[in-house]
Amino acid sequence: MSEAAMGEVEVVVAHSQRATLRVGDVFLKVDGDPAHADVEIRAMGMVPVPTPAIRWHEPPVLAIAAVPGTALGVLGEPSPASSAAWAAAGAAVRRLHDAPPPPWPGRGLDDVAAELERECAWLLANEVLPAEVVRRNREIAQAALRPYRPAFIHGDLQITHVFVDGDEVTGIIDWSEAAPGDPMFDLAILTLGHEERLDDLLTGYGPGADRDVIRAWWSLRSLTASRWLVEHGFDPDAPGCEFDVLRSRMREP
Repeated sequence: MSEAAMGEVEVVVAHSQRATLRVGDVFLKVDGDPAHADVEIRAMGMVPVPTPAIRWHEPPVLAIAAVPGTALGVLGEPSPASSAAWAAAGAAVRRLHDAPPPPWPGRGLDDVAAELERECAWLLANEVLPAEVVRRNREIAQAALRPYRPAFIHGDLQITHVFVDGDEVTGIIDWSEAAPGDPMFDLAILTLGHEERLDDLLTGYGPGADRDVIRAWWSLRSLTASRWLVEHGFDPDAPGCEFDVLRSRMREP
């Protein structure tokens, strides 16, 4: 790395499983599970969308270049991106979903259903949320547990993982969860907490999206992610985050 590329070390994210640091124009991803980096490298070499350049890989560290532009937004705050940028993101996700799925296995419906049951039991036992909020969202979540045709999915398509410059997608990052899976899951994760942007996203994505299943994944994801977030020092009860998503479902018919 040249001196011009060097700079202060910024901790982007850090918890017991992995950490990401930024040094100049390079991100250093440190992960105790080497399979995550292996999947990320393989996936970025296969997908028909812009991804970061890999600088080097020396387990447990993967170094990737920063992508130009800015993220579509962050969870808990309104997205500053234009409707056209969201539509461009939808078109990029559609290209991904239309690509041949990767050869490694994804999660099965039985695994997802078991996780949903386990995490709802934990939420109820620990009184993290009112019981009626958990039960209502669990009912909504059932719509996601249906047969589907597996697609190439990103698997963790958070709003902070899609970068745009103006109305153009410049890069999609963090591919360690890529696998064959439910394409509606990607659309749901990208719009989690930003439900008002779903129409813009689907304008670019095109036909075939199931809004009821996307809504079901909003509930399922928020239910199943909450314990992990709490145990790793994140706050799912921050404004606009997972608990707000779950509570908002109570206002729907």
